[in-house]
Amino acid sequence: MTCALRRAGRSAAVALRLLTVAAPRRMVGGQAVLEGVMMRGVDNWALAVRKPDGEIWLDSWPLKSLMKKHRVFRLPIVRGVVGLVESLLIGVRAIQMSANLQLAGDNDGDEGVDGDDGAEGQELSKLELAGTLIVALILAVALFFLAPLFLTGLFTGYLGEGFTFWFVEGLVRVAIFIGYLAIVTRIPDLRRVFEYHGAEHMSIHALEHDEELTPANVEKYKTLHVRCGTSFLLIVMVVSIMVFAFVGRPDWYLLILSRVVLIPLIAGVSYEIIRLAGRYEKNRVVRAIMLPGLMLQWMTTKQPDEPQIEVAIASLARIIELEPADRPVPKGIEIMA
Repeated sequence: MTCALRRAGRSAAVALRLLTVAAPRRMVGGQAVLEGVMMRGVDNWALAVRKPDGEIWLDSWPLKSLMKKHRVFRLPIVRGVVGLVESLLIGVRAIQMSANLQLAGDNDGDEGVDGDDGAEGQELSKLELAGTLIVALILAVALFFLAPLFLTGLFTGYLGEGFTFWFVEGLVRVAIFIGYLAIVTRIPDLRRVFEYHGAEHMSIHALEHDEELTPANVEKYKTLHVRCGTSFLLIVMVVSIMVFAFVGRPDWYLLILSRVVLIPLIAGVSYEIIRLAGRYEKNRVVRAIMLPGLMLQWMTTKQPDEPQIEVAIASLARIIELEPADRPVPKGIEIMA
């Protein structure tokens, strides 16, 4: 009996050790844009775009994150909210710049790689950038948080006001999210964006496996990644079920208000989950938990061609150049792929 307990104890210790072995981290993530890829590190972000004339436009900018300036913004939960807002701001700016490059066409000049004339001069102002982001956030809140509450409320007489109500509301929210992805991913004009999304993930995989960043090496990897924003959004949907369960069914105006004011908390908790998954992504338990998010990425990522992979490599290579691997790893910061 004693020997059996010892063996069980040793097995448990080995399992715990395997669970807590973190994968080597490279602080880099990105986003697909129109005919291009944005990559970001801790201190910089880069944008590479294939122009209509076939050349790759590439530039980079310093990243002034609040998480680096003030310790309070690196606290758990808080850092998730800050990171999400910063990612949205960079993403909107990158999309606008890539769109400008496509519209400008060959009129940008012959800057090619490292040029900066085609996009810089047509950037959104800070006011326009903030306005675009606010409108997008309002639409997202209305679609994914208020609409499920309204639809579920139509059946209050059947669902009651307890566990069943908020659980069904959560299922409706997840269903709307998946339905939204199903519709968006069927738009033909967006297919190339999803292909660039795949190229972004594949190149990050190659970097994380210490591969030389060549198209041949990158093509070996899958388009799915544990730290993807698609997985993050699904986690947000699931976490919201648990968070809203504590709210219960107060008066209708408090119920609606809760679906808005609790979003930062939900985003912060979801960030911590994706951060943990990113650190232990090679663990089988973690990958099993993240499997639904990975499955959704079959919708939001497509297999890229070699020219698209070259664009992703160009953007990632610029971040590697600016942020060498031998730099100290910053604490409390995780970047979604």
